[in-house]
Amino acid sequence: MPAQLNIIESSEHPITPDMIDGEALLVMRKLNQAGFSSYLVGGGVRDLYLGKAPKDFDIGTDARPGQIRRLFTNSRTIGRRFRLVQVFFKNRKTIEVSTLRSHSEHDLDGPESILAPNNTFGTPDQDALRRDLTINALFYEIENRTIIDYVGGVNDLDSGIIRIVGSPDKRITHDPVRMLRVIRHSVRNNFVIDDQSWQAVRKNHQLLRLCPPSRLRDETLKDIYSGVACKWFQLSLEADVFTELFPVYQGQLATVIDDGLSCREQLQAMFVTIDRLNNRAVEQGDHRQPDYFLLAFLLIPWATIHFDLINQKLKGHQLYQLAKHIRESINESIGIHLNLRRSTRQEITTLLAHLPILIHNKNQKTWPKWVKRKSYFKKCRLLYLFYQEAIEGIEITDPYFSNDPSVNQQKNRKVGRSKKSRRKGRPAFSSNRKGGVFGFKS
Repeated sequence: MPAQLNIIESSEHPITPDMIDGEALLVMRKLNQAGFSSYLVGGGVRDLYLGKAPKDFDIGTDARPGQIRRLFTNSRTIGRRFRLVQVFFKNRKTIEVSTLRSHSEHDLDGPESILAPNNTFGTPDQDALRRDLTINALFYEIENRTIIDYVGGVNDLDSGIIRIVGSPDKRITHDPVRMLRVIRHSVRNNFVIDDQSWQAVRKNHQLLRLCPPSRLRDETLKDIYSGVACKWFQLSLEADVFTELFPVYQGQLATVIDDGLSCREQLQAMFVTIDRLNNRAVEQGDHRQPDYFLLAFLLIPWATIHFDLINQKLKGHQLYQLAKHIRESINESIGIHLNLRRSTRQEITTLLAHLPILIHNKNQKTWPKWVKRKSYFKKCRLLYLFYQEAIEGIEITDPYFSNDPSVNQQKNRKVGRSKKSRRKGRPAFSSNRKGGVFGFKS
């Protein structure tokens, strides 16, 4: 795909400098004053053009990493093959600055694919051609306030099209994770996928098996937390991508599980619940549920198919054996496939094994006291409420337990002074009471 320069003047696009983060502007201006070019690149340009607030303001420049570091003492260099410079500001804000490149590390062939050389720095047109999607390959420069487009990205933004830069088959073969980004940006922006790109995704979905598990995990979690996870699930199914990410569901999606619902229908209802509660948490400024919790939630249909989970009525040694079998299956399947940490696998196991206890005691007053005393009871109860909303349609009203006295009520405990709070020179066991020495009775 040859680069074709198209400069969009300030009067022809909606982006203005005052829409850009102040610290990002400072970095760009300082680079320009030092004689270097600088551009707002990638998703920041895309989101500003679409009227959205960018999550990150990444900057591209022709300055080399060492030159960037000399300009910004409040920075550090990261990365091995292609070094990036992170510039730090107050409130833990970080602006990433990268030198324009002529290759993606995933597109190198031959010996270079094993150890990328240091001479892969490039020009804006070369940098644009290495990016994944046309809508992510735009440059905005602040001096003339123009958008620089080498790949037709502005036309695709105007037309609502997701298109892979270059040959879709070749680019996907070099880095299969690009398929996930095609689906992600389609559902997040409600864009249509270019037919050539779509056919390449459907043809090559099995190449995801070649990707590092940790990369698949991180990319998958991004989409689960996106707020449009249900749309992502539907499109991923159409592309045969979902079962590559969750191979435990291969051949199981049509299985009828409970109340006449198939595995696929249950999963869709669960993604609807995840979206509603994640979006609610973001709106209210609350923390969303951790990774292990949402993964446990999405594995309920799998556990029901393989262990008849929902119908189990176990306690004591039998419950321990169920948890043991679940843990072993997770270790041998999704635990390896997504490179889940040991602690994450254990958290998922605990939540799944105890879910049937709460389901079969729907009246909260009959929940066993020994379960309520457990440190994990709060999350187990919340998983039950998530399940209840997804399957029975009963919306959760207190997902963060702000009004749940049965969970929040704590015994009054006398809190002693910490060592740091003691006055300097006072003995550890001293007391103001009379009749004792160092706190001991006389």
